[in-house]
Amino acid sequence: MAARVPAAELNLYPSSPFAASRFRRQGACLPFPRFLARIPLLQPPLLAGDAALPAPPLRVAPRTPRRPEEPNRIIRRAAEAQGSTGGAERRRREPLRRGTVSARRSVPDYIPRPSYVGVDTIPDVCLDRQVHDGESIMRMLDACELAARVLQHAGTLVKPDVTTDDIDRAVHQMIIDAGAYPSPLGYGGFPKSVCTSVNECTCHGIPDSRELQDGDIINIDVTVYLNGYHGDTSRTYLCGDVDESTKQLVKVTEECMMRGISACRHGASFKEIGQRISEHASEYGYSIDPFVGHGVGKIFHCEPIIWSTYDYEPGFMVAGQTFTIEPTLSMGSTQCVLWDDGWTAVATDGSLSAQFEHTVLVTRNGVEILTECP
Repeated sequence: MAARVPAAELNLYPSSPFAASRFRRQGACLPFPRFLARIPLLQPPLLAGDAALPAPPLRVAPRTPRRPEEPNRIIRRAAEAQGSTGGAERRRREPLRRGTVSARRSVPDYIPRPSYVGVDTIPDVCLDRQVHDGESIMRMLDACELAARVLQHAGTLVKPDVTTDDIDRAVHQMIIDAGAYPSPLGYGGFPKSVCTSVNECTCHGIPDSRELQDGDIINIDVTVYLNGYHGDTSRTYLCGDVDESTKQLVKVTEECMMRGISACRHGASFKEIGQRISEHASEYGYSIDPFVGHGVGKIFHCEPIIWSTYDYEPGFMVAGQTFTIEPTLSMGSTQCVLWDDGWTAVATDGSLSAQFEHTVLVTRNGVEILTECP
């Protein structure tokens, strides 16, 4: 799952304990972002009739020089590349509406739970980076292979008239049948076993009774906890007849993930990941949503933080490290509003987003994708 980091030029998000400026305190353990190392620095939703003023905006100094091309120009260039037909199709699409969330599904008592289950507060993240030995790498392989198989099965269910709750039910059952625990369930109070983010939902969508519609796209984010280790992966699927501009967004997002992965090797700078992703996304005029990847293993979310934008993370990769790479690209603005469920992040301008994610292992000779389905 992923974390939100405020874009300095937007000044949209209120102050938060997850602010980037607080992320580097030496030796500290900090409350971690919603899923996927996703830092929930989102503007709280205004309820109907709510006249309260929003909290003062968080202003964060840019950590890298701003690119010369302004965001509105990037968005305009993306629209031109996609053509007027794609834009008209997107305008006809109904805004995302929430459905009814069913009761939390049970997990048999014999299945081990992560330590955060039963605690509604967001788990802490320690700044220590995990480096695995041979035995723990094998356990990571098992967890990641299961996550990949579950995601592959979930993808076969993506069809018009299927609800995201149907997908959650299938994912939940497959995970517990394998003797594993669905990592999102109970993480900081999250009520479901998988994240399903449809159309303009950037991330952390809660499965509900809404039926998928012809032309939708949906990111399915699966994490499993097996034998004490988490495996984390996601991809964006096409539902029915999807227009060409949206197919291009999905295709380029996957390419960005693979380019980020190609930067990984023992001794490489973490900065190379975001640079490769940013360079490819900018060729198509897409903006990059500020959700980040993260270390994963015995802990669901830990250091290092993996940025998809130009260079934020200091340090170098070492063999034995495992982390996720999960870029999220948008056709429009990266500004989001958080629904009052506390999780669902939705683009304020209704623009579509796509995301892909793999858990990878750094090796002496390069990198291994652990969540690649065999």
